[in-house]
Amino acid sequence: MHRVSDSSRDTAQGAGWGAAERGTYRQLMPDHVEKLSWLNPRILWAARNGVLASWFGDPTGRTRSRWVARRRAAGAPADKVIRREVPDRFSFMVMGDTGEGGASQYAVVPGFLKAGQGTEFAVIASDVNYPVGSADGYGAKFFRPYRAYPAPIYAIPGNHDWYEDLGAFMRVFCDGTPAPEPGPPPRPLTSAWWRALLWHRPVPVDERRLAAARALRAESAQQAEQPGPYWAIDAGPVRIVGIDTGLLGTIDAEQGAWLREVSRGPKPKILITGSPLYVDGEHHPCAIEGGGTVDDVVRAPEHHYVAAIGGDIHNYQRYPVEVDGRTIQYVVAGGGGAFMHATHTIPRVSVAGVTEREFRCYPLRGDSLAFYSRLYGRRLRLRRFFTLTESEATAVVAERLGIEPGRAPGAGARVTPRTRQVAGLLGTGSRPGRASRFRLPVRKVYTRLFSPSSATYSPPFFKCFLRLDVTPEAVRMRCFAATGNRAQEIDPPVEDEVVIPLRPAFTSGPAPSP
Repeated sequence: MHRVSDSSRDTAQGAGWGAAERGTYRQLMPDHVEKLSWLNPRILWAARNGVLASWFGDPTGRTRSRWVARRRAAGAPADKVIRREVPDRFSFMVMGDTGEGGASQYAVVPGFLKAGQGTEFAVIASDVNYPVGSADGYGAKFFRPYRAYPAPIYAIPGNHDWYEDLGAFMRVFCDGTPAPEPGPPPRPLTSAWWRALLWHRPVPVDERRLAAARALRAESAQQAEQPGPYWAIDAGPVRIVGIDTGLLGTIDAEQGAWLREVSRGPKPKILITGSPLYVDGEHHPCAIEGGGTVDDVVRAPEHHYVAAIGGDIHNYQRYPVEVDGRTIQYVVAGGGGAFMHATHTIPRVSVAGVTEREFRCYPLRGDSLAFYSRLYGRRLRLRRFFTLTESEATAVVAERLGIEPGRAPGAGARVTPRTRQVAGLLGTGSRPGRASRFRLPVRKVYTRLFSPSSATYSPPFFKCFLRLDVTPEAVRMRCFAATGNRAQEIDPPVEDEVVIPLRPAFTSGPAPSP
């Protein structure tokens, strides 16, 4: 009988700590990997569109409408539904925020291929291609890492994919769609005029380079053509609905009307979004232009949503929320490759009836704190002060947040003034319900200050991906870990598992023990 490998909830070794054989993922990487550093002025300037959209108004909705019109004129189905002929029992993969192109992305690939055997397709939820979504990045960040995955891969764009007006994304996922004609010029000296003046324009596509990249996933069984940046997939007993939340995490009125229409009917539905609806202990319902929210659509009982899976945040979180007598699983699944965002900064969870007892995250908060303590110890050359063992980090997080640790700290782990000070500096609240007043960057700001591809970044990476096994009765969702170590490549550990009933008479709960 096959023995299930230890997860981070079982042992520190299962989390990837300790002396371990490095994985084989480096053999998959290109000879040269460009280091992504947000201190590089060239990258900062190229990625300015998100800031400009927040200052001068977001043009994403109008640009998206022109893309959708171009796809419709090319013959894409008006309802934007992809109808896949699959059995009533089938499986698919989901991973989010994959496209960094470095070690942490490639470390996911061996386990993804192992756990993904026999699946019908995969979905990337947000940010396929960092830093600005240019066509030149798709070779190393999409086609090369997943060239051995034998099935189609669909995607929804994240904000980084929009930094060049979504042009490369549409070329790759939407049948080579050429860019639409630009809209009319804005009136001088208006907000739109200033935005247009400063806007980053797409760089010309190197057609030979893109063609060579496409050749890495050229098998007919690997091809996927999307009707646009947002879509639905009818597969067996479920409908999977993918939405595009653009630069600022909202959707336009046209997409909102489509979402309400495509959500009708009794078929159970799973939402895939670039902006998670519950994250870090907070509710972010995602506004729809003209009124209402995405979560209003998800919660409506006549729409029969059973789960909402979002990218953008580079870790795993799950919130089972009771809505009118049924349970909707709200999931963050952005740990597919980009630099890990901290979980130890998540306060003790109490949101929408979900408490620490029901909440799940990966990495565990203690492992997250230990990870960042070692990074800062190396970066600031203060290893003796900053570095916490995984046991010390687990113990101090449990004390400061007043929670039961996901894994018992090792024997002899003590909470000391130093461990409390380090935990506070790295963002763990000083007591339950209270955030740290001052903290060093441990999430998006960290990636803007330091290069994730630098020598300070080594296993365990704490990356993850999902496998969903669908039957007419239920969806079994498992979160698998990828650490960068060989043991987890050979047998990817399951960090979380839940069975989601598709019959309205049931509510979802943890999967039974094997």
